[in-house]
Amino acid sequence: MKLDNFFHEDDEVARKNYRIVILTVIISVVFVLYALRLFSLQIVNGNEYRLNADRNSSRQTTIPAQRGEIFDRNANLPLVVNIDSFAVDIIPGDIPNGYYDTVAMRLADFLGMSKSEIDEKIPRSEILNHSYTAYEIQRNVPFTVITEIAENKTDLPGVTWRNKPTRNYVETGSFSHILGFVGQIDEKEITALYNDGYDGTFTVGKAGVEKQYEKLLQGRPGSILHTIDVHGRILDDAPIIKPPESGKNIVLTINSTIQKLAEETLGERFGSIVVLKPSTGEILAMVSYPYYDSNIMSSDMTSKKNTYINDEVNSPLMNRAVEGLYPPASTFKTIMCTALLEENVFPAEKVIECPGKINYGGRVFNCHIKGNGHGYLNMKDGLAQSCDVYFWIIGRDYLKQEKISEYSKAFGFGSSAQIDLPTQAAGLVPDDKWKQRRWQQEWTGGDTMNMSIGQGYLVATPLQVANMMAMVCNSGTIYKPHLLKEVRDPVTDEVIQQVKPEVLSHLETKPEVWKQVQEALRYTITDGTPRIPMRNKSVQIAGKTGTAEVYGKDVEQWHSWMVAYAPYDAPVDEQIVVAVLVEARNTWEWYAPYAANIVIQGIFNEQTYKEALDTLGLKVYLTGRRGRQE
Repeated sequence: MKLDNFFHEDDEVARKNYRIVILTVIISVVFVLYALRLFSLQIVNGNEYRLNADRNSSRQTTIPAQRGEIFDRNANLPLVVNIDSFAVDIIPGDIPNGYYDTVAMRLADFLGMSKSEIDEKIPRSEILNHSYTAYEIQRNVPFTVITEIAENKTDLPGVTWRNKPTRNYVETGSFSHILGFVGQIDEKEITALYNDGYDGTFTVGKAGVEKQYEKLLQGRPGSILHTIDVHGRILDDAPIIKPPESGKNIVLTINSTIQKLAEETLGERFGSIVVLKPSTGEILAMVSYPYYDSNIMSSDMTSKKNTYINDEVNSPLMNRAVEGLYPPASTFKTIMCTALLEENVFPAEKVIECPGKINYGGRVFNCHIKGNGHGYLNMKDGLAQSCDVYFWIIGRDYLKQEKISEYSKAFGFGSSAQIDLPTQAAGLVPDDKWKQRRWQQEWTGGDTMNMSIGQGYLVATPLQVANMMAMVCNSGTIYKPHLLKEVRDPVTDEVIQQVKPEVLSHLETKPEVWKQVQEALRYTITDGTPRIPMRNKSVQIAGKTGTAEVYGKDVEQWHSWMVAYAPYDAPVDEQIVVAVLVEARNTWEWYAPYAANIVIQGIFNEQTYKEALDTLGLKVYLTGRRGRQE
């Protein structure tokens, strides 16, 4: 063998070995990289990928729970029930390519909506990707419409329907402000209720007790768990089903008979009537007019709903009984008498002369009840005749603004009545600091005079005025007004929770003070300004009228007030308080005292509105009354 051939062969071996080494290194690097990636997938990010795999392999569908029903105080008359209804869905993945627009247009015709409304409910990306997620298009669909869709199913691929119970408000009219309504949950509500298990499929309370007791009424939804493939198609034959739990039934304090009596008595007059039990705070009736229809507000009938929502002139969605703010007018003189007697700053028997007007601060204050004056009046006659001059002098010269404000707040004015409703007004008890802050002006004696007769800046709700009278009945205590009486199990009807009376406010006074105030309020009915409209042979009544001066379109107008309790001679646990407010926008007819008497007559004699009206003989007095009285 030649020497050059030897070296040639040796180089060839070296080159082969070199290639083997390089290949080994490459294989080793790739192996290490794969090992690291596998470690990352299984160990570092294993939990995340396992969760994603679980999500990709299963789909959970919510089964809505039956919402709890609502009853009146006797627990045998349902005010709100659930009825079978249907929801229509679209599953984009079940629609053949290119046919979505055709299907959506056909479905829109059946549902009475536009195609654009359907498009808004389904993300375009879900249509393009043929998602198998079901998208709700419309709820509360009648069975007749479902039948039509079923008959045309071959032309509506991807369209499905399911049972979805809906609310049916058996009683509407004046009941609507109490019951409220429900609607599809919005993003703000989802954020607030997310931790309680709520999602975008929920129907929730939007107003009234439906909103106030949402978590009691809602119940717990169930679920259906399906195994699906990567495209969302269902693979299993036996899904895992978790049944829903119905919401709790609630019983209200409302007496349906009294509610209807009060509703018919108020009629189509803008205003409100509140009837409550002073010994417990239970609301027996609460009427606010104008009202709305809870069934319409809970539906998808947008145009009809918008009629209520956009009516800012009449404000039908506002519950005037708890949200309306009005000067309490001469009903406020009840508080003035209490303060006068307790503080003993002026003898109740001592008289003050009413010449019909007072000159003060360069202004003439006229006693509107009697222009030529009442003559000499003590406290009892001053209240009965509703003499402004008497209370102007008492307020300005003896009680003063600080004491008037102090007693106003003790009677519940200027703070929430804390009734179990989601919205309510606190009202206002003005003072010198408030006026300086609001108007940058000093408090004057004229302001005190206005406040002394329930005018000026002082405003309260009808419920607060009713609470004022409840304090008189209870000799110094106001119980928190409430609409919930008890909570019941939907299956067994067992009482789970009962609402007990809770003190809202208490005013510690001498016992004889309340007796004198009660006697003065009774005297007001028998010998005062309301003796004709409040005349009642079957029930003894005590109370106070009020005429609140307001201005509309530069014309002087008046709200008509009456707050009363009966029977005057009965124990407090047998008494009821009735507060009536008729707004100035109605034609003036001094109607509030008549209305209060009709309601009281109907309650204690178990009469309808017409029967009470006939028994009281008020038809003749309610014809053509336009005078200003109090």
